[in-house]
Amino acid sequence: MNEFIIKAKGHKNVSATHKTTLEITKDNYLTTTGHCIIGIEADKSMKDFPEEFKEKIRNAKKIVVEIEVDGVKEIIVGKGDKNLPLSHPTDIVIRRSNYICPRTLMIKANKGAKDINREIVKKLKEGKELTFKIKVIE
Repeated sequence: MNEFIIKAKGHKNVSATHKTTLEITKDNYLTTTGHCIIGIEADKSMKDFPEEFKEKIRNAKKIVVEIEVDGVKEIIVGKGDKNLPLSHPTDIVIRRSNYICPRTLMIKANKGAKDINREIVKKLKEGKELTFKIKVIE
């Protein structure tokens, strides 16, 4: 398995203005202070990743996340790290930095929430569904 797909929903409070992180969550709400969150009510979390896929993420030189909303796509590229716990029960965070915690999916990403196509952000504000596809390039 080299890819994993998560479905989430937008919310009227999606602002996607954070410079260094981007997040989707299983939570069913979003406050106006969640500037990195682009999707809520995710159908899976990192706890749902098969162990084999987690190992591929940890060893990945390149991870590609494709975000699609209503036919509009955004590609984010980052990398794995052998120390990634990949264990958070609700949150999945992409980071431009190399900070690692249970919420971190990948580090050294080329984009944060503020870099997401504004057409996607507009659709997410309308509550459209989001597809979050994680691909590991070995």
